[in-house]
Amino acid sequence: MDKSRFKINPVLWGVPLVLSGIGILLIVSTTGPSSFNISGTPYQVGLKQLLWLGMAIMASAIMYNVPLKIWYRISPYMLMCSWIMTWLPKVPGIGVAIGGARRWIHIPGVSVSIQPSELLCLSLALHLAKILSRRTQKADGVQFLEICGLFLFCALPVIMQPDMGTTMVLFVISMGMYIERKGWKFPLCGLLIGSVGFYGLILLQPYRMRRLAAWLDPWSDPFNKGYQTIQGLIAFANGGFWGSGLGHGFQKLNYLPAAYTDFIYAAISEEMGLIGALVLLMAVAYWLSQVNKVYFRCEEGYMASLTWGLALTVLFPLVINVGGVTKLIPLTGMPFPFLSYGGTSLLMMWSRIGVIMRLEKESEPDYED
Repeated sequence: MDKSRFKINPVLWGVPLVLSGIGILLIVSTTGPSSFNISGTPYQVGLKQLLWLGMAIMASAIMYNVPLKIWYRISPYMLMCSWIMTWLPKVPGIGVAIGGARRWIHIPGVSVSIQPSELLCLSLALHLAKILSRRTQKADGVQFLEICGLFLFCALPVIMQPDMGTTMVLFVISMGMYIERKGWKFPLCGLLIGSVGFYGLILLQPYRMRRLAAWLDPWSDPFNKGYQTIQGLIAFANGGFWGSGLGHGFQKLNYLPAAYTDFIYAAISEEMGLIGALVLLMAVAYWLSQVNKVYFRCEEGYMASLTWGLALTVLFPLVINVGGVTKLIPLTGMPFPFLSYGGTSLLMMWSRIGVIMRLEKESEPDYED
């Protein structure tokens, strides 16, 4: 193959870059006053996210230059390493507790914490693509049980943190990738059993019951359990059709909690209005359409399954985030991909971009290894 002929689809990296840039602007706008009071500069949090973006783009370039056959070979080791890392937040002196959950690992010497469950989601998609693409004499039902076992194995440390949102992402990755290869028959049963299991997890923790009650009727307790939901809806209402203008949002400065993380979509909707909020979703939809082209160009097997799985790891967190802040589903604390503040999330999302671009390259009809 004449490698000079291959050109990366600019949409695959362009849309995430635009989203990341808008996210940094919103982060600066949202955290400016508090950052100024603490550090004397309103740009501290935004500059930190910008630094993470630089590292994320470098990680994407590295992932792009790794042949897919390498990921195929090392996926079980990568999954095991990320699974072990996901237990580390429970270790005293290593794990960091934020908001009652221990999901982060502190890196000594620098004021940086990483969330290993983000790597676990990527590792699971890489390994499931390998498992589901291998030729096997096993019946579909047996292989489905193996996939369920792998999901439970990966979900155990995540549930212990606790992190319901990431547990749901792992479940959707497992069921979704099986559906792509084998069909809906067994995953429908898995969905029923999984729904019962998730409901059981909700019943076990009072704070999850409070979140469920806040979702059903936030106005029954507007200053406590329903506060965050109501303030998010007010931000959407304040934005109206055209928005208040970038940097002129009111809710983010005074009332809206987590305005630069989980509720950044509500904050941006206040400033950019309904038009801006829909444009963001349309941009993601357009990006997914380009990933879909890569999927259909891939040969049946590992590459197609991996493309499908990586798309799920971006799409489902988006659905959880937008659904939560718009009150379509209960809140679970999931960041908006590429937009929300969070170094590990940004790093892992851009790593997916690198692998997807590699999939695009190796799906060329005349590609030669």
